[in-house]
Amino acid sequence: MATTKVMERKPLTMAEKTFIPQIASGLKTTFGNMLKKPVTLEYPDERPVIPNNYRGVPTLVKDPNGREKCVSCQLCEFVCPPKAIRITPGSIDADAEPDRAHVEKAPQEFDINMLRCIYCGYCQEVCPEEAIFLQDIFSVSGYSRDEMVNNKEKLYALGGTLPDAHLKWDKKKAAEERGNEAH
Repeated sequence: MATTKVMERKPLTMAEKTFIPQIASGLKTTFGNMLKKPVTLEYPDERPVIPNNYRGVPTLVKDPNGREKCVSCQLCEFVCPPKAIRITPGSIDADAEPDRAHVEKAPQEFDINMLRCIYCGYCQEVCPEEAIFLQDIFSVSGYSRDEMVNNKEKLYALGGTLPDAHLKWDKKKAAEERGNEAH
């Protein structure tokens, strides 16, 4: 049978009995912080400074001519760790859009569930067309789960148009026109 060992506590001193040292220590901390500049922001009136490498809300962007850059390759959907991206590929009518005749498909539906997104940036890194970008939007809210799923239209509205250094489609179109003129 195990025996319990009783530890004797040393008696409190007169200062410890009055709690004066503890009160003085707390007041010292309080007065020290009262003299410092406040570090809180009055959000939403004051906004924090966002660093250049901030990874915010993923959005879809269009090329400078207003065309969809996404070709529905689904790489972003496959690489997304929490499976927040869902793409339904669709076809492109070459007769209706002759400048996109060389593009095989475009997203019929493109949804990003912001409740699942972990803002890792893999979707932006893997996109071969540079169609998806993480913007510096940091305040996302909604009243229901459905409002937190960004569909294709909302993603384009948030992303807008970004300059395209490659002008991939324009170069391809110009090359095709030169090839047709040679024949």
